[in-house]
Amino acid sequence: MSTDLFADAPVPIHGIRTGIGGWTFKPWRDNFYPAGLVQKRELEYASRHLTAIEINGTFYGAQKPATYARWRSETPEGFVFSLKAPRYCTDAKRLAGAGKSIEGFVFGGLAELGDRLGPILWQFDPRRAFDRDDFAAFLELLPRELDGAPLRHVLEVRHPSFACPEYLALARQHRLPTVFTDSPDYPSFADLTGDFVYARLMRSRERVASGYPDDELDAWARRARAWAAGGAPEDLPTIGAERPPARPREVFVYFIGAAKARNPAAAMALQARLQDA
Repeated sequence: MSTDLFADAPVPIHGIRTGIGGWTFKPWRDNFYPAGLVQKRELEYASRHLTAIEINGTFYGAQKPATYARWRSETPEGFVFSLKAPRYCTDAKRLAGAGKSIEGFVFGGLAELGDRLGPILWQFDPRRAFDRDDFAAFLELLPRELDGAPLRHVLEVRHPSFACPEYLALARQHRLPTVFTDSPDYPSFADLTGDFVYARLMRSRERVASGYPDDELDAWARRARAWAAGGAPEDLPTIGAERPPARPREVFVYFIGAAKARNPAAAMALQARLQDA
């Protein structure tokens, strides 16, 4: 296997990162990974063609510190992982009582990722309705530092009751971003509530080689650039009219689920548009 496949890693364009969920998926061995690439080098390859990967495995259970350390060693400088927090934290009957499980996850080895640690995604079950007091107590439990470095948290709320001014005010109070998704199955609002932007795109199509048609990728490139520059895209839905002060923001755009086989192509196609701008 030629070492050229692992030579130059892309860099975020204007603070915009594009990526996929995970790196192990059999169909990618036919349309993303080169023929003959051994599976144990898939992360090494993926991290040199994308600028971020969202890890779903941690949603089902925290990994060992040695695993986080290995992920760090196999990826280039400047690359980051987003980690989905374990569901036993966000599925707790009372979120206010999730402190021990949150601390166990955050302080149980994530420091081994070092500068490869990106945002921690807290995804809530679609059946969990917005309870302001309980949710506020949960947000107070989120650690803000790890070994002296600031932690970044992002909230993915999936019950329609979160689409309200009270939730926006609470998220903004804690300066925590809310996931924007283009999925028709969950609340989709682009109100800026934190210091960075996190989009999870779930409409890739199998029949389209790049996952998304050209015009839609062009639109996502425009939106990502608007977010990165401190603005807000005018063509995405919002709940409130408030626009936080304009300031540059880091942006994460992940292609997740749907026609999963097409997601690496979609991420790289968006990345190419950002480079060409």
